[in-house]
Amino acid sequence: MLSNYLIGLREGLEATLVVVILVAYLVKSDRRHLLPRIWAGVAAAVLVSLAFGAALTFGPRGLTFEAQEAIGGTLSIVAVGFVTWMIFWMARSARGLSAELKGAVDRAADASRYSMVVVAMLAVGREGLETALFIWAATQAAATENGSTTAPLTGALLGLLTAVALGYLMYKGTLKLNLSKFFMWTGAFLILVAGGVLSYGIHDLQEAGILPGLHAVAFDVSGTIRPTSFIGTLLKGTFNFSPVTTWFEAIAWVAYVVPVMTIFLLKVTGGGKNAAPSAPSTSSKVAA
Repeated sequence: MLSNYLIGLREGLEATLVVVILVAYLVKSDRRHLLPRIWAGVAAAVLVSLAFGAALTFGPRGLTFEAQEAIGGTLSIVAVGFVTWMIFWMARSARGLSAELKGAVDRAADASRYSMVVVAMLAVGREGLETALFIWAATQAAATENGSTTAPLTGALLGLLTAVALGYLMYKGTLKLNLSKFFMWTGAFLILVAGGVLSYGIHDLQEAGILPGLHAVAFDVSGTIRPTSFIGTLLKGTFNFSPVTTWFEAIAWVAYVVPVMTIFLLKVTGGGKNAAPSAPSTSSKVAA
């Protein structure tokens, strides 16, 4: 549940920041009459994201076990790719995000009446589709362990609601949030979560018979960390940790987490030569 809460919070806050920038710019440029088009675009993006999540959830039902595992494993790996791109994109582009969105608004305001709807829908929809895919992958991994998706989905929903509340408070100027540190810490956490989702996806593909090594176990600590114990449930729900891990899963996790975490930390801390500028640090900088 904690993992999905933070996923919902991180992804939801990115989408919320986009909406805050769009709304604040229209208000400050005295173009309030365009606000309904922004909200129409946001509503369309939310509906598309929900439909995408429903398709992921109900689409594979009725297929064979191997087919379901193949689809689940493939989509889990795709989700890892998307969330990795999103983490680095935010680290690289956060400083210029406001100017980019404002430019898009200016161009859309001079175009057709539906252009503003499209701008909002694309800006928010990108985050929404990524969120739906990654939450689905993390929820499937948790459901495999305990057979229930209630807690993971509840965590994700609470995270999204928290993100909306934070965005509203930042828009009103009552909350000052250090976005640089927020995106750094949540980015690092999501890399660990993504490593677990990747490992889970590899295991699905092994069960589907697409990848070898299903019975080549790297370690088995189920005697020490029982899957049904508190620690086992916590590690599974947070990082998709499996007490019984194959060599393929372990190698994939290390091959992903170590280089991606290293490059990310170098970028956000300024340790690399091409370190990206940090995100805006306060609500005033976001909404201005």
